Formats: sequence, C-alpha cells, structure tokens
Amino acid sequence: MAKRMRKSNRCICCIVSGIILTIIFLILFIALILALTIYKPEKPITRIESATVQGVTSRISLPLDVHLNFTLSLQILVENRNRLSFKHGEGKTLVLYREKQVGDVDLPAGTFPAKGSSILQCRLTLQIDKFVSDLSGIIQDILGGKIVLETKTKIPGKVKLLGIFNKNLIAISDCAITLQFPSMKVQKQVCQTSTKL
Repeated sequence: MAKRMRKSNRCICCIVSGIILTIIFLILFIALILALTIYKPEKPITRIESATVQGVTSRISLPLDVHLNFTLSLQILVENRNRLSFKHGEGKTLVLYREKQVGDVDLPAGTFPAKGSSILQCRLTLQIDKFVSDLSGIIQDILGGKIVLETKTKIPGKVKLLGIFNKNLIAISDCAITLQFPSMKVQKQVCQTSTKL
C-alpha cells in the first residue's frame, strides 16, 4: 500500500513538473515571438526640424580680413517608432564647415515616449573665421551668396523589450544646411538618418 502511495505521489510530481515546464516553455516561446514581431526594435528617426541664425556679425575688408560670427539655433526632432519608450543618454551634435569642425553642442539625456516624438533644442555660437584656416574658401562662399554647414548628430539609447531585455540603439542624423548670405536665412536642408542597432 505504501509502495503504491509512493508511486502515485511520484507520478503526480512528474505530471506537475511536466505541466510547469510546458507553461514556462510556452511563456518563453510567446515572449520570443512578441520580441521578434510586435516589440521588435524600430529605428528612431532623427532630423533637423528647423535651423535659424541669430546675432550675425560679419565684416570683410582687404586684404583677406574676414570676420563671421553667428548663433545657430537647431531644433532636432527625434521620432520614436517603437511600441516602447526610448531612453537615451547624452547625445552630441557637431557642426562642420568645409569639413572642419566649427562647433559642437551636448544634447541632454531623457526619454522619448512610445510611438511619439520629442524636440531637442540646442544653440551654439559659431566663429567660422577662427576655426577655418582657408579664408579664400570663406570669401568664395560669401561672394557666391551661400554658406553650407554640415551637422552630425548621434543620440545613444536603449529600448527595453518585455520589461526584461535591453536593446541598445544609436540614432544618427547627418544634415547639410545651406544659408543665404548676407541674410543668413536657411535656404535648404537635406538630412540622412540611420540607426546602429
């Protein structure tokens, strides 16, 4: 009788263990399917929403004395296409003129809401004549009536999948901004965005 009781208890333990293992396997399988389909990380889109120039100081006198100083205000739009919030660390925007860096600004850390977007504001003062050694290039652009600046933005962050797994992302945006001279109004901007997963 005791042997039968032990055998039946063992059978019940085996059945319960099998059911528990099956439930755990099903939960992991469903979580994997959700992670690869519905909650698959999407690339955030980063672009310059607007660029305005303020406080322009320019002076040209012969021979080759050029002074060009202004404040560039950028609004960087980050669109989070994920079903989960995108938590990002400090980002950075570099400003280049004729392939030489003429300014940079740090972007504060924060969180972009799920399926939402946020605008990061940044302002930086550029003194192009102090950073670029090729003054003939500046003069050529000024005489041509336009100045082309490049911005390179990187925003590192992570998306949490199912509240457990972290997926690291880096949102990247490279823009070419054409400014009219002497008005210094933005004439055109072309952006390319990408994401490193």
